[in-house]
Amino acid sequence: MTIGADQAEILALQALGWILADEDMTMQFIGSTGADLNAIRAGAADADFLVSVLDFILLNDQMVMGFADSAGIAAETVPLARSSLPGGANVHWT
Repeated sequence: MTIGADQAEILALQALGWILADEDMTMQFIGSTGADLNAIRAGAADADFLVSVLDFILLNDQMVMGFADSAGIAAETVPLARSSLPGGANVHWT
């Protein structure tokens, strides 16, 4: 299964909304990325920023499962979407 870049961006925007709906998770995201709310608003239109959204979720299996459940998708869709965004083919987890 593959996901196109447009679909991946839409999924990342959904993930961003999911993060922002939870104050604790929003603060973790801000702490992790260094982005403030203005940067997050601006970044929502930038594929490179959206990469950081999916990377943040992929840091924790519970976040992957929680987001996937809320979006009605298979958990495996999240890393597939990440691989369709800039730099996705170059991810090394070691």
